[in-house]
Amino acid sequence: MTRRVALPGAAELFRTTVPRTDQASAPQEDRTPAAPVEERGRPRTAGSGRRKHDSKITVYVSDEELLGLEQARLALRADHGIAVDRGRVVREAIAVLLSDFTERGADSVLVRHLRESGE
Repeated sequence: MTRRVALPGAAELFRTTVPRTDQASAPQEDRTPAAPVEERGRPRTAGSGRRKHDSKITVYVSDEELLGLEQARLALRADHGIAVDRGRVVREAIAVLLSDFTERGADSVLVRHLRESGE
C-alpha cells in the first residue's frame, strides 16, 4: 500500500473553466495590434487598468509605505466601492504623477517632493 496522495496533473489544474471572450480567443486577424512606439511614449492620463502588462519592475517600499498602500486599497473598497489590487493603485498613482509632471514641469508635485527630499 502506497502512502502517496494522487494529485491532478497540470493539464487539469490549469484547464479553462469558463469560455474565453477576450482577444486571446479571437481570430488572429481580429486582434488589435499593440500601440505604436510613438503612442507608448505619450503621457497617460489614467492607469493601465486590469490587463496583461508587458513590463515589470521591482520597487522596494518601507513597512509604513506598504501599510499606507494597503490602507488606501481597503478605503477605496470600503468607502468608494472600488475593488482594486495594490498594483492597480500604484499604476494609477504613477499615471497621475506623470500627467502632473508633463503638464506642470518644474511646478509639479514630483519635482517639489524630490527637491524637498534632496534627491
